[in-house]
Amino acid sequence: MLNRCSSGVVAVETKASTPAGAAAELASVLPASGLAAVLVFVSPCYDPQRFAAEMTARFMGTPVFGCTTAGEIALNGRDENSVVALAFSAADFDVTAHPIPGLSDFRIEDHRTIGADIRHRFFRHGGNADGERCFGLLLIDGMCQREEVVLAAIHASLGHMPLVGGSAADGLRFERSWVYFGGRAHTDAAVLLVFKTSLPFLIFSCDTCEPSTEKMVVTEADPDRRTVSELNAEPAAAEYSRMAGIAGGVLDVTAFASHPVLVRIGDAYYARSIRRVDADGTLHFASAIDKGLVFTVATLRHPVDQTSDLFAQIQEEIGEVSLYIGFESVQRRMGVEHQCDRDMSELYRTHRVFGCNTYGELYGPMHINGTLTGVAIGAPRTK
Repeated sequence: MLNRCSSGVVAVETKASTPAGAAAELASVLPASGLAAVLVFVSPCYDPQRFAAEMTARFMGTPVFGCTTAGEIALNGRDENSVVALAFSAADFDVTAHPIPGLSDFRIEDHRTIGADIRHRFFRHGGNADGERCFGLLLIDGMCQREEVVLAAIHASLGHMPLVGGSAADGLRFERSWVYFGGRAHTDAAVLLVFKTSLPFLIFSCDTCEPSTEKMVVTEADPDRRTVSELNAEPAAAEYSRMAGIAGGVLDVTAFASHPVLVRIGDAYYARSIRRVDADGTLHFASAIDKGLVFTVATLRHPVDQTSDLFAQIQEEIGEVSLYIGFESVQRRMGVEHQCDRDMSELYRTHRVFGCNTYGELYGPMHINGTLTGVAIGAPRTK
């Protein structure tokens, strides 16, 4: 059991072997009262419902939110098979939760209903949505494939509020991910947490991709399933391997992490991560795709230097940073593992980054891949 206190937040990690043991260790270290909420990032090695029940029994006066992961970002950097918990002081934070169940039935026409409900409850709790004192944190089932429409609903109602988050994960199994709220673990669901605080904060997003000159056009796709069967009118897997220069055409999670593809939106490029390949060469993506989309093959920049520069820029803007809540793409983590995993882990440790590896990252109205996205929370400003 390890813990670290920052302004307004206590960060704790446990590697207990059972849900009961993990919850007991967290309860033994975290404050017994005076908390606005506890946020947990939970390895899929723990039974989700048992863990939720154990946490509910031990934190009866404090709401617990969170999600399952593809790895944790803990007190000593990257980790696995653990629970990372962040406890937010009620003296510095007010947290309002907005559950969004039934995502498989979520339709475009639901935007207004869901958005109006979020807006009503938010303002009822004193929110102003001006982005000066509030930020949103969205946790969503990473297997639901509904990130884009849910973000659209939230952005339509609270468009001026800074928003970050992540798609819950299931290790590298890509089978079933869970979101924690209301004393239970849920699939096919999301929860929007609105944090109101007097502390300075800044949302951020950082990738390691640089566009090359190699282009591919999606010529056959199933947007609902996020699958691509043809690129440049050729079988997708073979054409992707050829254009990305993957030796031997061996496609696995390591190859996908090392050879991302980008889409251009406005003047910026965003990664589209590939999750897996079917026997017939169909590629499964982690975020929205469509026929006619143009992919650009990416090259990877040095991630440690770039991330270190980002942290320096954030500190210049908001002053001393107490901690970062980070959502890091599992593909980014795997890509870094083959370059400089120890250095990146040390960078996270020294800058107090806590969070998890996800199946996708949420930044403003965007569902993106291949990034480190999150919120930096500053220290109290001196008067």
